[in-house]
Amino acid sequence: MKLIIMTKSTFFVEEDKILTTLFEAGLDNLHLYKPGSEPVYSERLLTLLPEDYYKRITVHDHFYLKDEFGLKGIHINNCQTDPPQGYRGNISRTCHAISELKEAKKQSNYVFLKTLFDSQSNPNDKASLSYDELKEASRRGLIDKRVYAMGGMNLDNISLAKGLGFGGVVICGDLWNRFDITGGLDYKSLISHFEKLRKAVG
Repeated sequence: MKLIIMTKSTFFVEEDKILTTLFEAGLDNLHLYKPGSEPVYSERLLTLLPEDYYKRITVHDHFYLKDEFGLKGIHINNCQTDPPQGYRGNISRTCHAISELKEAKKQSNYVFLKTLFDSQSNPNDKASLSYDELKEASRRGLIDKRVYAMGGMNLDNISLAKGLGFGGVVICGDLWNRFDITGGLDYKSLISHFEKLRKAVG
């Protein structure tokens, strides 16, 4: 099972240090998600990270960064938008309904399915899929190794996603809520939690 870490939606002072430490600890798929931000801030963050890790980063906006920095790929936040004209490379997408999965998988390397549980990073993002719906989608083969569970995912419910046949989980709030971005310097508990998450996905 794959583990994807999504960045906080805002930039903060220690971010490059924490991300570098996460990569050193074994993170192999980071989604850079900074909605509404100016591209210059993402550029700056990327220049602060060791180049060796660029191939492990997927961008949600400012898709030119993929080629400029030699990143892993791009992520489209819905199933309706086409990739940029002439784009070649990895593509992932977010599906907001089980009915979107079949088509989205044809056009993507992998897809996120949201929202499984109430989000821990966005209070307005509430669970929108019942367990029975998910079980039926799994039975029909719609949920498989190329579908990753998103929305309120944490250490306690990874095993549920695994049992439903998801190929991975997307973690955001469960990790970042362990660090005070307004003035924190010690991120040992965040890294320690990441290591627990890695063990849980197995």
